Amino acid sequence: MIAITVDPESSTAPFEQIRMRVRDAVRSGELAAGTKLPTVRALAAEVGVAVNTVAKAYRALESDAVIETRGRNGTFVSATGDPTEQQAQLAATAFADRMAALGVDEAAALAYARAALRADR
Repeated sequence: MIAITVDPESSTAPFEQIRMRVRDAVRSGELAAGTKLPTVRALAAEVGVAVNTVAKAYRALESDAVIETRGRNGTFVSATGDPTEQQAQLAATAFADRMAALGVDEAAALAYARAALRADR
């Protein structure tokens, strides 16, 4: 998960600071599609703000299709862009999850992905 901080001295509302940080992390690729986000309560405790502040940020992010709530399963980063891009993001997340489950480090996982992309198809 990304580090989220709220500057109490900022003229930007705390919920907006959280919203912008998550949005920017998704746009930059720091948070990949399918990444599970902390619960509203957990993030509020971590950041030191009221639960309603995080809930408001999550609602705004969901309204912008940056995140999606899957009931009791939690809140996740949405796949974005056209359908092909969405599928590519989801495939990349599945690959990363599988490599982590196998205990493969990032360098080796990237080498496997590069080799697979270069293979004749």
